[in-house]
Amino acid sequence: MTKRDLVVKISEETGLVQQQVLDVIQRTLDLISRALAQNETVELRNFGVFEVKVRRARVGRNPNAPAKDVRIPPRAVVKFKAGKEMRDEVLKLTPAATPES
Repeated sequence: MTKRDLVVKISEETGLVQQQVLDVIQRTLDLISRALAQNETVELRNFGVFEVKVRRARVGRNPNAPAKDVRIPPRAVVKFKAGKEMRDEVLKLTPAATPES
C-alpha cells in the first residue's frame, strides 16, 4: 500500500477531500520524522513504537575481495516494534500447521 492508496481509502471512508487527507498524513509523517531526528521515541498506541538505536561498529567483508576486511562505522538506525493489536492481526496470516501423512 502506498501513501496515495492510503489517502484514497481514507478519503472514501470519511468523505474528506483527498488533498486534506494528504496534508494530514504528510504532516503526521513529518512530525514522526522530526521527533526521530531529535532522538525521541514515537509511541502510537495499538500500532507500535519507533525508536532510534545506534548500531555498533563492526567488520564486514567485500564479496568481491573476501580477503580484505571493511570497517563499518557505528550508525543510527530507526527500529520499529509492532504493538499488540498489530502483532495479533499479522499472526492471523500464519498458515495453519498441517498434519503430516
